[in-house]
Amino acid sequence: MAAKASGVVLGKPVTFVTGNAKKLEEVRAILGHSVPFQSVKLDLPELQGEPEDISKEKARLAALRVDGPVLVEDTCLCFNALKGLPGPYIKWFLQKIGHEGLNNLLMAYEDKSAYALCAFSFALGPDSEPITFLGKTEGKIVPPRGPNDFGWDPIFQPKGYNLTYAEMPKEEKNKISHRSKALDLVKSHFAESGYIFRS
Repeated sequence: MAAKASGVVLGKPVTFVTGNAKKLEEVRAILGHSVPFQSVKLDLPELQGEPEDISKEKARLAALRVDGPVLVEDTCLCFNALKGLPGPYIKWFLQKIGHEGLNNLLMAYEDKSAYALCAFSFALGPDSEPITFLGKTEGKIVPPRGPNDFGWDPIFQPKGYNLTYAEMPKEEKNKISHRSKALDLVKSHFAESGYIFRS
């Protein structure tokens, strides 16, 4: 039986760009060995715009820097009452006003619903157009509960659960999270594309 004609040979393993140890831990747990990757922290510019556009542009910039295949991730926390804000700027909102401040943003609104959105973009290299994979989990914003060691997890309670992300066992969170939904699409893409890795 002939090898897949579509198999693209990658000269290097995929570089996952992150400086966040907790994020890396989750990505490793969800992907397992389905995508061989190494991680590196790169200082990329903070971009503005729609989540998918930000993610794609980050992948382009990262592919130029590492001169090879890259996977980047952008995470958003979107409040429906605020028409999707803070969205991709959640990291900065959290740093400036904390969990209490994020709750206060919704004080004037009855609608506390929100969604977590994860955009992974994969680029084969500096000359290729990035492909984006989106994962979304609906939920609501609640006063902080659970360990305060991973971003906004203590204030996000996914729909259908009585626990916040922070209160959930890691395995349970990794089954339903926005990140796992996006990474399932990444896994499928790699399985279907037949990439061949040369280390």
